[in-house]
Amino acid sequence: MAQSNIQSLLGAQAEYLMNHNCTTISKEHIHAPGSDFVDRIFAQTNRNPQVLRSLQSLYGHGRLANTGYVSILPVDQGIEHSAGASFAPNPIYFDSENIIKLAIEGGCNAVASTYGVLAMHSRKYAHKIPFIVKINHNEFLSYPNKFDQIMFGSVEDAWNLGATAVGATIYFGSPESGRQIVEVAQAFERAHELGLATILWCYTRNNGFKVDGVDYHASADLTAQANHLGVTIQADIIKQKLPTNNGGYLATKHGKTHPKVYSELTSEHPIDLTRYQVANCYMGRAGLINSGGESKGQGDIEEAVFTAVVNKRAGGSGLILGRKAFQKPMNEGVALLNSVQDVYLDNSITLA
Repeated sequence: MAQSNIQSLLGAQAEYLMNHNCTTISKEHIHAPGSDFVDRIFAQTNRNPQVLRSLQSLYGHGRLANTGYVSILPVDQGIEHSAGASFAPNPIYFDSENIIKLAIEGGCNAVASTYGVLAMHSRKYAHKIPFIVKINHNEFLSYPNKFDQIMFGSVEDAWNLGATAVGATIYFGSPESGRQIVEVAQAFERAHELGLATILWCYTRNNGFKVDGVDYHASADLTAQANHLGVTIQADIIKQKLPTNNGGYLATKHGKTHPKVYSELTSEHPIDLTRYQVANCYMGRAGLINSGGESKGQGDIEEAVFTAVVNKRAGGSGLILGRKAFQKPMNEGVALLNSVQDVYLDNSITLA
């Protein structure tokens, strides 16, 4: 996609995003993605050679191969949101093979899904595209609905079906977060022992994060701290929602923060807010991938390209985008994934 097309999709926000100069946390402090990212960042860590090979497999596949950026298709919503809610808009994805086909046709670095989806097709596809097995979920059938990530299988099962990486979610801030942190930390330790890369869905969840009608679950300060906890348990890649506001700590009056977080390290600009998320991933040593969010039909491609430009210019490592791609005809999903990837392939879109 030519930059003119990207700017067209950004519309009135094109200049606001493309010409922004970050004066909060300087780009000189960011460990930017690049073709040498695995060698430059991970070769000096405690990750064993098998993990390095897995990481290179992730970063070296698909249209974004060897750029330092990733485009991942995640389809675990059949558990998290129910299969009906997820696949009724496009019933072909009740067939698990079509999930993997979309990732391949879409030029993704990897496909992230459940044990069941990936195990059903492991002998056919595990050597054709990197598998990321999501090892825990919030099952959404119990009544009343609850929000608790529970383990659905073992790291050994993921390894046996040919996974390149495992993924997990922690609901930071929830009453169950302590148990989840311990469970996922232990699983990630085992995954690294077996040579698998690790990706953490770093989500905040607590009704107390909604104050006076304002939802701070995606505030820059709270999500950034979730990221910092995630890299502490040795997640190689952090998945996080794009920040929508700031000042969660100030509103909830819990935890600790510092005035400079708001006066010097962030601004109201989405690129600056996202850079603060990157900063809390050890200044980009662990890659930050932002999520694509729900599908709203019309406007999906514009919203996805907006998120990609913000992520890239902030110093992030890519997008993990699911519903916007699979809740529409496959050819349209492929086109949307390719449009996002084009942002990362455009060398004129640089760190702010």
